[in-house]
Amino acid sequence: MFELTARDPPSLARAGTLRLAHGEVATPAFVPLATKGSVRTLAPREVAALGYQMVLGNTFHLLLAPGPQLIERFGSLHEFMRWRGPIITDSGGFQVFSMGHGNVADEIKGRGREGVRPGGATARRAGQRARPGPSRGQAGAILQIAERGVRFRSPIDGRELVLEPETSMAVQAALGSDIALTLDECTPFHVTRDYTARSTERTHRWLQRCLRWHERHGPPGQAVYGIVQGGVERDLRLQSAAAVAASGAHGIAVGGTLGREKAQMYEVVGWVTRELERLAPERPRHLLGIGEVDDLIAGVELGIDTFDCAMPTRLARHGVALVPRPAERWRVDLLKSRWRAAAEPVLDGCRCPTCREGFSRAYLHHLLKVGEPTAGRLLTVHNLSFIAALMADLRSAIVAGRLAEAAGALRAGARPGEALRAA
Repeated sequence: MFELTARDPPSLARAGTLRLAHGEVATPAFVPLATKGSVRTLAPREVAALGYQMVLGNTFHLLLAPGPQLIERFGSLHEFMRWRGPIITDSGGFQVFSMGHGNVADEIKGRGREGVRPGGATARRAGQRARPGPSRGQAGAILQIAERGVRFRSPIDGRELVLEPETSMAVQAALGSDIALTLDECTPFHVTRDYTARSTERTHRWLQRCLRWHERHGPPGQAVYGIVQGGVERDLRLQSAAAVAASGAHGIAVGGTLGREKAQMYEVVGWVTRELERLAPERPRHLLGIGEVDDLIAGVELGIDTFDCAMPTRLARHGVALVPRPAERWRVDLLKSRWRAAAEPVLDGCRCPTCREGFSRAYLHHLLKVGEPTAGRLLTVHNLSFIAALMADLRSAIVAGRLAEAAGALRAGARPGEALRAA
């Protein structure tokens, strides 16, 4: 399934090939989100033309709409969305976290949502402020996280549903994904160590249930990744890495809360990848939900093989383009009035269709100001092209034995696609 072709001895970085049921993926690689069966604003052929070999669909959202039965009737998610390459499906665990605690920024700042009852206990026992339970008509709320699974109200129509490990795997089997992720609980940053430990142990039991279901009912050729949890506790992360490695899962994903700031996130990821290098060096590693430019570079150096994140497409829809400006977090906001008459493209010398065809910053600014969706589409093309070129630079640098030089050049503002030349 996974063949390593090169390593970077000064770091944990490696290059390789994932061989999956619907094709191969050169690693390290970024995986665009096709959460609801589409990479927003783009046709599948356009995503492939930008250099992407795999996309990610989400079990939770596809369970709610259109439903796995309909997708299975078309043969698979590949056929339904007309994507011919590999697909990885998330288990729905992160959406469980999101409904209970808001997004990552919310939970780090302590702005949790109402209605969470971990294990059926009070909120205070879970290390959170006491909050009232959900009202009868509230949609999109967790009702209970327990051994059986997660009981929640659908954010679409308020129906009460249960997502169990077996349910998650059955949905992913119906979707026919190349890689299925096991169900986990993504614990928020502000819960106690005791709750994190109990949640991680439950995630390990869910892992075993997922693997048992898949062994009996899983589609041929579908790989399964277990998920390492444990919050920011070193011993819990190491225990979780060992448990997932010992489970026999085909690959290993790193999930959950990784820290308050980037330095802590890199430390936590490093704990896990160094332990996996010792226990399961031949298995692929995926970092869930991380995709900032500097995080991709650091993640590759830490031995991560694949990444997924909404960042490039979400920024595009808000008028933000990726550019080689580290001091500005690799961003330029084209909604700002300074670009109203700017004749230059998003990025001089960029080979993406948006820049190559000469769309000016002024034109994109105009489209954004009048609310024309074409702006989001053109910027999505650019941002995904930028990330694809970045990952291609990192892969080439590992094979050439020059990762440190290329990473340094990219961090200094080299344009993706030219990192080795600039090093």
